[in-house]
Amino acid sequence: MNFIDYYNILGVDKNATQKEIKVAFRKLARKYHPDLNPNDPNAKRNFQQINEANEVLSDPEKRQKYDQYGKDWQHAQQFENAKQYQEQSSDRQGARSSETQFEGDFSDFFESMFGGTASTGRSRQVRFRGEDFNAELRLSLMDASKTHKQTLTVNGKNLRITIPAGIENGQTIKIPGYGGQGLNGGPNGDLYITFSILDHPKFKRLENNLYSTVELDLYTAVLGGEMTIDTLDGKVKLKIIPETQNGSKIKLKGKGFPVYKNEGQFGDLFITFSIKIPNNLTDKQKELFTQLSKL
Repeated sequence: MNFIDYYNILGVDKNATQKEIKVAFRKLARKYHPDLNPNDPNAKRNFQQINEANEVLSDPEKRQKYDQYGKDWQHAQQFENAKQYQEQSSDRQGARSSETQFEGDFSDFFESMFGGTASTGRSRQVRFRGEDFNAELRLSLMDASKTHKQTLTVNGKNLRITIPAGIENGQTIKIPGYGGQGLNGGPNGDLYITFSILDHPKFKRLENNLYSTVELDLYTAVLGGEMTIDTLDGKVKLKIIPETQNGSKIKLKGKGFPVYKNEGQFGDLFITFSIKIPNNLTDKQKELFTQLSKL
């Protein structure tokens, strides 16, 4: 019978803490659980190896004995004592749950070193929390600016959620209990939805503010006047002051993006003017520009 490296089976260091061992065991047990791998003929064997390693390393007394005598277990008198101890306490062990496949099929190494299955007296049925699910939901900028409902299909089930106005790009929300199903009565996992806000052709969003570049014809820029521009909630008229310069900016207070979960609060809209130079000028127009340039 060969020495079995339980640390290697769980993928942990020999100095691993009890918490690290527990986390490693639960992760591997969930991965190789026979109920989740019905088509894998090796799942049960892998699961039993993981369980055996956890039986030893999660018990401080057994771990100490394993660390001390592991490679020299055949020559340690303590192993025989452990077997006697197991025989005395076997009546307290009780029936093992078949649900988790902990049926006592331990290796010869384990049987000889520890005298059979564990005698901790604790229940053999382990409850596993279900796997967390992750999903991405894409929204237009206009959709993200309004509180609305959407129906998602998750693991074959329809889920209707309310999306608050002002949701951020990359923001993640948690829907408890809508992940994978738990095993042996364990709780379901959770669903994490990450939002991806698509670019808008006119507006650029930065936190709660919006930015837009608007073309302004040369004549209105020089002489002043009015123009109509788009905002997220409709069109507004702007008064253009005479001699507006290319690249100049104005702020429309409260015309930006709604603040997340703060109803009635909005950021600002910043407009940058881009002066449009006229083209296809007539001879008369060119003559007038020439006269202006000489003044």
